[in-house]
Parts: sequence; C-alpha cells; structure tokens
Amino acid sequence: MTELPSETALGFRVPAVRQFSIFLENRVGRLLEVLRAFDDAVDVQIHSIAVMEASDYAVVRTIPDNADAARLLLRESDLTFSETDILVVETSEEYPLSQLCQHLLGAEINILFMYPIMTDNPLTEGSRMALCVDENEFAGQILLRKGYRLYGAEDLR
Repeated sequence: MTELPSETALGFRVPAVRQFSIFLENRVGRLLEVLRAFDDAVDVQIHSIAVMEASDYAVVRTIPDNADAARLLLRESDLTFSETDILVVETSEEYPLSQLCQHLLGAEINILFMYPIMTDNPLTEGSRMALCVDENEFAGQILLRKGYRLYGAEDLR
C-alpha cells in the first residue's frame, strides 16, 4: 500500500504570522517609548500587543504588519527581542474558542499562550486570536479541517 505524503510534504504550509517578544526593564514610561518608536515609523504598524509583567521586567508581545521593518526598528532601538511564528485564528459562535481548545487537546497539542488581535475589518465575523502552540503545522491543519479560518501575515495588512 502506497502512503500519501503529508500536506507539508506536498508543499502546503499553514498560514502563520511573525510575533516579536520585546524584553523591557519594568520602569515607568518604557512601554510608551517603544510604542512611539512604532508610531514614528512609516513602514510598520502594530496589529496586536500583549504585555506580561514581572517584578523587574516586562515581555511585550506584538504582531506588526511588516516583520522586516519591525526587526530593523527593534535593532536600531537597541531592544532585546525574539521572534516566533504563531497562528492567528478566527473564533465565532459557530467556531468557539472552547471547541478550538478541545480540538487541540484531542491531538495533545499544548497551547503556550494566546491573546486577542485588534481588527477594524468589518468582514470579520468573529474575534481573531493569536495562538502560540508547540506544533504550528499540525495545529493549523487540525483547525483548518475543523473549519476554522487561519490568517497569514498578508491577511493582516
């Protein structure tokens, strides 16, 4: 019996978005400085931001519309950051977040973190969520098969 190659072996890749995690010292006004740097940039805007605070530092997770420009801006601003690909998925009454979690649990995929995406698109029926999992390709394939809509970087522009 001949086994068919997986979707990824056929060249299919689930849509993914680049997220930047910026590490900041926890002091008054530091976040504003970073946001103003993005505001002043002509070629990059922020689609989403989530701030996780600890006693001495904060991690600012952000999804820009132009990853290359964001990377350059962060380097020029001498900020410490990391990058990772994440999934952006639309949830709705028909495709709720609880079902999304159930589908991923059934495949033993761990959700590392999630947060909402800001959108002003009137065509979007539900909410967009940034989703970091331990297996992007597998999770994306499962969610697509279950009818969830995934967004790539080009969809957020």
